[in-house]
Amino acid sequence: MAESLASAAVENVTNQAMECASPYMAEKELEETQNLQDEIDRVKCFKWCPQWGWRYCLSKKLEEKTPIISQLLGTSNFAQVGYRGSYQGIEFITSMDFMDSVSSKSALNQIMEAINAKDVNMIGLYGMPGVGKTTLAKEVGKHVGEKKLFNNVVMFTVSQNPNINEIQDKVADIFGLKFQTKTQEGRAEELWLRLKVEKDIFIIVDNLWKEIKLERFGIPFGVEHEGCKILLTTRHQQVCTKMNCQKEIHLGILSEDEAWVLFRDQAGLEGNSSALNNEAKEVAAQCKGLPLAIVVVARALKGEGLDLNGWKAVNQRFKDSRHLDNEVFGDVLQPLKLSYDYLKKGNNQTTENDIQMCFLLCSLFPEDTEIPIEGLIMCGIGVGLFPNANSIEDKRNEIGMALKKLQKSGLLLEIDGAERIRMHDVVRDFAHWLTSTGENRIMVKDKLKEWPDMVESFECYTAIALWNCSSNIKFPDKVEFSKLKTLFLEGEDWDDLLVVSSTFFEEMKALQVLYLRNVSFSAKGFPSLPNLKTLCCDSCELKNFPSSLTNLEILALFDTEIDEISEELVKLSTLKYLRLSKDQFYEESEMRIHPSLLSRLTSLQELHLQSKITINLLELNSLSCLTALSLRLSTDQFSQEDFVFPKLQMYTIVVNGDFTYESAFRTLKIHDFSSSLSAFSNLFYNVEKLKLENVSGQKNIVPSIGEMGVNELTSLKLQSCDDMEFLTVITRDQGPSVALCNLVELNIRSMVSLKGLCFGLSPTRFLQNLKQVIIKYCQQLQVIFQIDELSENVQCQIALLSNLAILNLDLLPNLESIWKLEPSHQEIELVLRDVGNSHRLCDIDVPVLNKDCIVVGNHKEVFQVQGEYSFPSIEKLCLANLLELRIIWNDFAQVVTLGNLTTLKLSDCKKLKYIFSPATAPSLLHLMDLFIKGCDELERIILAKDQVSSSSSNANTGLQPLSFPNLTKVIVTNCGNLKSLFPFGSAPVLSKLESLIVKRNSKLEQVFKLEDELEVAAEEEMKFDKLERLTLEELPSLIHFCPKEYHIVLSALVELKVKDCPKLTTSFFVDAQIFVHCIAKV
Repeated sequence: MAESLASAAVENVTNQAMECASPYMAEKELEETQNLQDEIDRVKCFKWCPQWGWRYCLSKKLEEKTPIISQLLGTSNFAQVGYRGSYQGIEFITSMDFMDSVSSKSALNQIMEAINAKDVNMIGLYGMPGVGKTTLAKEVGKHVGEKKLFNNVVMFTVSQNPNINEIQDKVADIFGLKFQTKTQEGRAEELWLRLKVEKDIFIIVDNLWKEIKLERFGIPFGVEHEGCKILLTTRHQQVCTKMNCQKEIHLGILSEDEAWVLFRDQAGLEGNSSALNNEAKEVAAQCKGLPLAIVVVARALKGEGLDLNGWKAVNQRFKDSRHLDNEVFGDVLQPLKLSYDYLKKGNNQTTENDIQMCFLLCSLFPEDTEIPIEGLIMCGIGVGLFPNANSIEDKRNEIGMALKKLQKSGLLLEIDGAERIRMHDVVRDFAHWLTSTGENRIMVKDKLKEWPDMVESFECYTAIALWNCSSNIKFPDKVEFSKLKTLFLEGEDWDDLLVVSSTFFEEMKALQVLYLRNVSFSAKGFPSLPNLKTLCCDSCELKNFPSSLTNLEILALFDTEIDEISEELVKLSTLKYLRLSKDQFYEESEMRIHPSLLSRLTSLQELHLQSKITINLLELNSLSCLTALSLRLSTDQFSQEDFVFPKLQMYTIVVNGDFTYESAFRTLKIHDFSSSLSAFSNLFYNVEKLKLENVSGQKNIVPSIGEMGVNELTSLKLQSCDDMEFLTVITRDQGPSVALCNLVELNIRSMVSLKGLCFGLSPTRFLQNLKQVIIKYCQQLQVIFQIDELSENVQCQIALLSNLAILNLDLLPNLESIWKLEPSHQEIELVLRDVGNSHRLCDIDVPVLNKDCIVVGNHKEVFQVQGEYSFPSIEKLCLANLLELRIIWNDFAQVVTLGNLTTLKLSDCKKLKYIFSPATAPSLLHLMDLFIKGCDELERIILAKDQVSSSSSNANTGLQPLSFPNLTKVIVTNCGNLKSLFPFGSAPVLSKLESLIVKRNSKLEQVFKLEDELEVAAEEEMKFDKLERLTLEELPSLIHFCPKEYHIVLSALVELKVKDCPKLTTSFFVDAQIFVHCIAKV
């Protein structure tokens, strides 16, 4: 309940808090609340499972925020409070792997035609494994999103054993739904009702293996929701038939020429000899036109430096492998086998086996899951990978490189985030086929309901993974798995643990890796496991601490109930890696470790204590092998004045804050700290991510904190450090010559004493890699980038800001200028809000704006440039609360081109009289969305030609017919001085208009105004073939929708609203074809 209340608060305030009476308080509370909500969604223990207790406690914190947000809502003037809008999934942002082949193009066209067909609600796409069904489905999602055919696009993967709860969570998250019930049926009903609210939805159901009932997931379609269309992908056409697809579309293989082009590009063969290419073409032909096989083989061979004889050898190997079993895999099996065998190339025997073992370890995880790299590292160390690597850090690097090689070979897939990878289901099946015979066999089962009868058949397996096992399974007291080295065992529910007897593991003599999740067990049987190297328990109940594991090297306990960690831990003399984590927000969850215990773990190389744990920091100095450290500390633990953290290769240390998982290897976060920072001096030397919040006594970063320049730092976040005045203070006698040269992200908030970024000399390469700058609530800041004196390196100014991409400035009341230097002309996304005394945003020297440009504050002009100037990268331009803005571009003294602008939003620009000049409007060929609200003095959207200043040099030249050929959506509200919207000429100005909404414009007389010089024949007909929605409301002065003598046909109109327009003379009627007509009465 706490989570739902808090989530509702987040949803209610997200889109409106920026308009609050107290902007600082609103954004601060909103940001803190959203951060907590993000934490709920993101937090997982080691990326393997959600920490439910942690999520609950985060929700409690969110619930505490609810009254504060309610108060903000109460003191604000919000017109309404609504649901969080849905968003387009990451799957559809790009489709870089899509190949525009004859087959895929034909399938894509057929799918798009079916989507537009009114009598089709279920589309089936089928094809053999590896042919590219998922890639094509993502391309369809991209097309649907770009063309705005549906308001919502959703994609999820079903697989052979669908996880209904996970799928429900994904869909619900897209629509901002927080479930109130726990059962699948109850969640399905909630999701069903939520989706019914949506006008239209496009759902992609990927990798369907058999007929399923979508109602079980909570997805309405057909007669239950006529606006819902579904595209499913499957290997088998009969699945399409059983799912009652009205359209079944086959995705075929590539042609021989297409296959060669793809192979050549992936293998990097362009420009090679014809003889070599001819041999390579034969290899490509062996892949039988399957994109997956082509990519896997080509990437495996890329960089091998094969000569003609080498390609002949590859070709021969293909021919020699034709005896392989193709019944299940078809033509993709041989290419996968070749790619797998090529992992041996360029490596010694040990390394090649280790890389192949990494591949097989990945296949143990559930189908279509995101595999945690840290989990693979723990398992890899346990099974003895890369024995020549001495330290855990060295092994981590070796395993990381092995995974990279597997990715480059096409056997693993990259996903967002550096800490996870994924394996294609076909490749996973291949790995299981590969280990289905021989001495080293692997078994992977999901949703096991009962223990198999033929236990003796398990004896030959070296790795077994049993996922989502029913808690009703009765495990045998003892099993003889004499060869078993790796065991993954997972119960299906965290609140109904899988019970395993204490003797179950006794005969697993060879066991090296044991991963348990949602399991209750005793470690009494562990003395007979002399080879166990890795033990990982996740959400388990451990009844006896495993002190007798004399060879254990890796111990990780996540959210696991355990007795006090006492002297028994010291008996693990070979322990090199210790990770302990419990729900960090429970008061009772603080772990207890006996004093002086840690200092006796002399072999420990990595220590990760991510819970409330009180330790004596001086004990860390006794760990001479320690290279990696994760700690969550409080100020009280820094009582020893002489303590200094040792030099470390990896660390995440949080002081007075909540522990979160970071992608950076070296992260330091310090909150509410007034003591000396000398304890962190060895960490400042190589820190990558640094956050200081409410840290006092520091006037600068360099040299006070990092006297050597903190040049490894990539992310710096500063908040409420009241004593800090500059980032760097460098004179000829003091400070390093190089500082902050690798900083990429800079985020500064609520710094009351901050005067600037740099004082004195600019260090060499200062901010040369900076890409993003966010500065908010800094009252004394006058200039952002001011370099008055350069260092001896005269190239410093040239490099400065050359990579800057995002500049976000907010509530800087005394800001006078952004920079006092000549920045490099790069594409910058500018977001400015309430930036004080800056009356002119852009002059001729400003870098080119990029993509999303939001301007908020007190400006008289947005673009002030002389002559012709192009901003080709701006796609979205939002101007809000510009109370002094009179013109966007200065009449005809300038010609500003916005050739790629797709969206223009104007809000509360009170003194703006017009938007486009006749010279600017013709460049807006790609404008699709136009939103105008609260522009009180706006008289016209497009300045009339006769209003152009006679003094303008271009006043009578270069004018072109006005047209917005791609404008699809127009909303104009609360513009009290607006008299007409668009000029109505002989050519259609809005040929693609789909939605026109005009409300509460008190002086509006005409929607379309006829140009004075145009002669019109009686009842000349004009068509708007795309217009589907027309709304005219609260327009007391409106006389005409269309000009006199015109007859407009609205053949696509599905919704017409005309309300409170007392003077309207235009009449609307419907003909026999159900076309809407409108004619202005004479």
